Amino acid sequence: MTITRSEIEAAHARIAPHVRRTPVLNLGNAFGHDGPVSLKLEFLQHAGSFKTRGAFNTLLSKEVPAAGVAAASGGNHGAAVAYAASQLGVRARIFVPEISSPAKIAVIRSHGAEVVIGGARYADAQAACDLYVEESGALRIHPFAAESTMIGQGTAALEWEQDGPALDTVLVAVGGGGLISGVSSWWAGRVKVVGVEPEGSRALHASLEAGRPVDVDVDSVAADSLGAKNTGDLVYSICSRTVDHVALVTDVAIRDAQRLLWRDYRIASEPGGAAALAALISGAYNPRSGERIGVLLCGANVELAKLAEITHP
Repeated sequence: MTITRSEIEAAHARIAPHVRRTPVLNLGNAFGHDGPVSLKLEFLQHAGSFKTRGAFNTLLSKEVPAAGVAAASGGNHGAAVAYAASQLGVRARIFVPEISSPAKIAVIRSHGAEVVIGGARYADAQAACDLYVEESGALRIHPFAAESTMIGQGTAALEWEQDGPALDTVLVAVGGGGLISGVSSWWAGRVKVVGVEPEGSRALHASLEAGRPVDVDVDSVAADSLGAKNTGDLVYSICSRTVDHVALVTDVAIRDAQRLLWRDYRIASEPGGAAALAALISGAYNPRSGERIGVLLCGANVELAKLAEITHP
C-alpha cells in the first residue's frame, strides 16, 4: 500500500474547517542538542491528540450508517472519534480496555459518546468493537490500520512543513502506527522519519526486525496510547519502506520527558505524548552535530494527579 502526498493534501482540505492548525515551537540548542529543534504541538488539537485528524477524515469521506460509528481505543482515538461524531451529529460507541486512563474515559464521555469497557487490554476492546460492528452495522473507525485514518494523520506533517523550518529528521511516537504511517508518507524520501516506541511496547520495532507484522507483549507506562499488540499489514507495508528505524525508550526516559516538558515549558503531556522527546533527551536517538530535529508532541490527555506525582515526588 502507498499513501500519496496528493491524498494527504485532499484530506487536509477536507478536514481543515474542523481541526486546529496546531502551532510549531522552534528552539535552538535545546534538550542537550547543539542544533535546532522544532516541536509540533499537536497535543493542542481538539480532544487532546492528533487522532482527531484521522477521525474527521474518516467521517467526512465515508457514508455513515444509521447505527453510527464505533471504535476501540486506549483513550485518545476514542476521544477523537467522540469529538468528531458530536460535531457532525453522529452517534458513537467507544470500546476501551480496563487499562485506559480515567482522564481519557472522561474526555470520551464529555463529548457524548457511549463508553463500553471491552476487556483487559486493547486487543480485547478491539474484539468487542468488531463484534458490535458485525451485529449493528455501525461504521468501524480503526485507530491506525485504516487508510483514511493514516491519511488524516499525515496532515499534521503537511502543516508542519508549511509552518516550520526545514528538517533533517522527525521523531514520532508509535502505538499502532497510524500517525507515523501518515507522517512518513508525507516526507518519504525527503526527511528521515524515526519511530519511537517504549521498550515494553514495541510492535513496529519487532515487525521491522522480523520482516512481517508480529505480536508483542505490552507492558509500559505509555500502554494506554502506545500499546498495540500488532501493527497489522497496512502499517507494516508503509513503514517498512518509509521509516528509517525505530528507537526504543525506557519508561524512566518517558517519565523524565514528562517532567522536563512540565518544568521548562509547562506542557502537561501524557506518557505517549512525551515518548518522542524521550528518545532525544535519553540518547536513544543520537543526532549528528547541527542536525535539524523535529519532535511531534502528540497527546495531552494525562491524569493531572499522576502528573503531579511524577513532577513533585
